[in-house]
Amino acid sequence: MDKKKLTLLFDGGCPLCQREISFISSRDKLNNISFVDIDAPDYDSGLYCGISYREAMGRIHGITDKGDIVKDVQAFREAYSLVGLGWFYAPTSWPLLRPLFDKFYEIWSHWRFNVTGRPSLDQLCKDRELTINK
Repeated sequence: MDKKKLTLLFDGGCPLCQREISFISSRDKLNNISFVDIDAPDYDSGLYCGISYREAMGRIHGITDKGDIVKDVQAFREAYSLVGLGWFYAPTSWPLLRPLFDKFYEIWSHWRFNVTGRPSLDQLCKDRELTINK
């Protein structure tokens, strides 16, 4: 794993995820973030704090340079902060708004497969098992 300030694990098969990562990457002028496509056939959870394919595919995860795992909205807060856009995600950490944003992300992470035309999480995991066991 790179020793950058943050490693983001993302679904490279999701068009919205690709767009978000492309945006963050384009703003990462200091090269603080590495990006790992968990949908790639060679994704190895052992290299990324044991975060399984299913866990990583179910919600966004990041790993800080200190080895801390951040996920959900917190992963986006970390990434946006590192690219100088922390102000954009600042409201997601405000005490009254944080539970709302966290709940919204929980709902979004469940429905994103349907919204983006991806197979269900269960189907993706089954397909991956078949591919790995070939």
